[in-house]
Amino acid sequence: MNQYIFVSSEGYTFQPNSESGIPDIENLQVIGFGKGLSSNEAFNNMLLKNKYIKETTFNEVHCYHLNSDKLEGIFYINDF
Repeated sequence: MNQYIFVSSEGYTFQPNSESGIPDIENLQVIGFGKGLSSNEAFNNMLLKNKYIKETTFNEVHCYHLNSDKLEGIFYINDF
């Protein structure tokens, strides 16, 4: 079984103690982790185990295999 991490560049992040109303850090939000024979299976498994994810406003999710830095795919939560 392969392990994957799912991340999104959607959303905003502020530094601690920031007084600015404008987000000042560009980074990725970890949406979750999944296991499966493929990235698609892992994404489905992650959504099944974490049903609250579909209730968030995140949609575009990038998938990376945890044993490499290779992008395995891009998924859209709204499609599932």
